[in-house]
Amino acid sequence: MPETALTLGVDHIGLAVQNLEASAGFFTNCLGWKQIGGKPEYPALFVSDGRSVLTLWQVEDPQSSVGFDRRKNIGLHHLALKVANEATLNRLFEAVAGWPGVSVEFPPEPSGVGPKIHTMIREPGGVRVEFAYDPR
Repeated sequence: MPETALTLGVDHIGLAVQNLEASAGFFTNCLGWKQIGGKPEYPALFVSDGRSVLTLWQVEDPQSSVGFDRRKNIGLHHLALKVANEATLNRLFEAVAGWPGVSVEFPPEPSGVGPKIHTMIREPGGVRVEFAYDPR
């Protein structure tokens, strides 16, 4: 077993989405991320908040795609994104809860017994996204 990890953290996270434009619009227009590239022939768009990079991949046939069931499927359970403080979490929740195509799983609440506070939504392309603030 190596004494130190052989990896250096996450390079990017690739997400398959039902509607590439809607998902990209959610991350860029609602959350303030920047589009940093793309691959039109795939099609895919790359977005970043300056720290993390997501590759958003359009599924081949959105009409026949199957939504992820966190209790039955192997793969990404959810994408968790950090926020700076509770006020930002609340402000972000108000923005995403009213965004077209977003469904709210639960509003900001303690995670377990706390002190972390989090909220869970599905973005317009169907990916489950958690936003969390942890004061520790």
